[in-house]
Amino acid sequence: MTADAAPPLRRVGFLGPEGTFTEQALLSQPDLSSEELVPMSTFGEILAAVDAGEIDLGFVGIENSIEGTVTVTMDALALEHDLLIQREVVLGIQLNLLAPPGTGLADIRRVLTFPVAAAQCRTWLARELPGVEVVAANSNAEAARLVGEEADGVSAAVAPALAAKIYGLDVLAEGIEDHSENETRFVLVGHGPVPPPTGHDKTTIVVFQRTDRAGSLLAILQEFAARNINLTKLESRPTKKALGDYCFIIDLEGHLDDKLLSDCLRDVRSKVADIKYLGSYPAAGVHGPARRRDAEEAWRAADAWINAQRARLTPPS
Repeated sequence: MTADAAPPLRRVGFLGPEGTFTEQALLSQPDLSSEELVPMSTFGEILAAVDAGEIDLGFVGIENSIEGTVTVTMDALALEHDLLIQREVVLGIQLNLLAPPGTGLADIRRVLTFPVAAAQCRTWLARELPGVEVVAANSNAEAARLVGEEADGVSAAVAPALAAKIYGLDVLAEGIEDHSENETRFVLVGHGPVPPPTGHDKTTIVVFQRTDRAGSLLAILQEFAARNINLTKLESRPTKKALGDYCFIIDLEGHLDDKLLSDCLRDVRSKVADIKYLGSYPAAGVHGPARRRDAEEAWRAADAWINAQRARLTPPS
């Protein structure tokens, strides 16, 4: 490659086909949308492909505000692959019922949908379409694609409105999720390196206990509480080794580069069987950029203050 040549595009895997919420969230990131985007069938396939080096990065859903953790993603990151989270993206989700033109709500006998989405609108489906068969699809866009191809007059899909335009469907009902505040958190994963601290970061770890004994979780949490480190998520997941054998997945505010946090993790590590570090990365949210700017300004002010105090030290003789 010559000095003036552009670097090769990175291959970024996402849940396809065209029109998924995953693609929508990915396209909201200007730097990623300009890379080579590779649609794949499942989150598990994406993570395995990144781990094997078949693609450079993977973009996957990890948590929903209604249904909770996307377990296939979290378990794969915690137990199967050695990958690092590089970034998180939060997307507001609106679910819609789509069907071929000419199909009415009363005609629907079968609904195709991604299982996570089905859980997000189960009350609506039970109320508006009682007794309808719910069929799992690999993604919401895949459900829309299949319904558009079959056009059998009795099938519908739960999918984004964008999928209706792509696959020639009508929107029979909008916003069918059971709770109005419906957001999904996506993460970008790869082999590294760890992004530098921004002042508004999040770190994810998996903690494996030595033994199942009274007070073991408290001993872990005390290390964070003593340092005033805020935990934004704490969840237990089976290790799949034995019944009752669980690990803790923890999201916390801060970056591994922060001395306070790194000291905390060192002390936690001394009390447990193992810690798997899943990355430190910029935290998402509408206030993220402002909080990062505030943190940078506060750090500069603090740095100027400490330098002024150090200038008062007696010079060595």
